[in-house]
Amino acid sequence: MWVRSEYAGELAVLLTWLSALIPWNVSYAANPSGAAVLFVRFPLAQVRYVFGLPIARGVVVSDPLSALAFQRGNPIAAAYRVWAVGAAVFAVALVVSAVYYRREAWAESWPVDPVRILGGLLGATGLVFAGATYLLLLRGFSPLPIPLGVVFLFLFGGLLLTVDRTD
Repeated sequence: MWVRSEYAGELAVLLTWLSALIPWNVSYAANPSGAAVLFVRFPLAQVRYVFGLPIARGVVVSDPLSALAFQRGNPIAAAYRVWAVGAAVFAVALVVSAVYYRREAWAESWPVDPVRILGGLLGATGLVFAGATYLLLLRGFSPLPIPLGVVFLFLFGGLLLTVDRTD
């Protein structure tokens, strides 16, 4: 692999933290009256921007559970439930990466390589978010939800799972 073994831990932590900043899904929907909404969904937050309506204009930032509560009763709520599961998996990855960053020697003594753990968690997060994107496509009002971060999560997870850790 192109990553040197001695830098795999740093890369795992960096890719996990970078994944928090990449939206896993971007959706845009408009209706004929000119009102539109843009959803930018990050692993742990959603930014919803409504424009074209004088009453409901503005930006709303919410966590996955608040966003799920807002969508309760709508067909899209199933996708939000899956997103909440993915956010929980990703939160575990963030905790593991923080422990790995702060206590590297201890984490390196775990029975399973922390780089592989983070690779698996990022891949699992990507898989869950892919399922949420599929549900958004089936039940959502946006014609095309763009799974931007899902691709990166799969790429990062695969990279960390295949890095050569032999010294």
